[in-house]
Amino acid sequence: MSNLHDESTWPIWATEEVEIEEPNQAWLEKGEREKQLLLDLLDPIGIQEIEHYGSTSIPNLPSKPIIDLMAKVDSFKTVKDDVLSILSNHNWHYVHPDLDQRPWQRFFVKVSNNKREAHLHLLLKGDDRWDKQLLFRDRLRSNQDLANEYAKLKRKSAEKFKNDREQYTKSKTKFIYSIIN
Repeated sequence: MSNLHDESTWPIWATEEVEIEEPNQAWLEKGEREKQLLLDLLDPIGIQEIEHYGSTSIPNLPSKPIIDLMAKVDSFKTVKDDVLSILSNHNWHYVHPDLDQRPWQRFFVKVSNNKREAHLHLLLKGDDRWDKQLLFRDRLRSNQDLANEYAKLKRKSAEKFKNDREQYTKSKTKFIYSIIN
């Protein structure tokens, strides 16, 4: 993978702009469908916990129209051997950890028509990030004022970092930590 960081060789979906859309009730349904599809595919190899947790899982929250899911795995060794072979047949693309730069997870992107449709974050069982992600989701679900504040931040960040997904994500970190701490 000598071209791992050479953006000229990246697929179109890897560099698409950050675009926030108005809330869409269909995201909740799509998240449940994606979750069930993944459970059906991955349960035979022991992956039995999957959650729809990103902004699309929070009613009335503007978001990138990408379903964020996370699943618990016993080991990252199974990712390369089993998960990749299963998901690659269903429009999921593996993002190498060196490129993802998040060693605590393994990351897949589901693509349709050269656009991101869903993300799957695989976390090791026992990783406290799992509980923190769910805590953030659930707090925003139960507090519309927090959700509205987050929506403003997301819109402002998307405008400022339209062409830099990493900076867009980082710009929300302080707010997220303030909610989960």
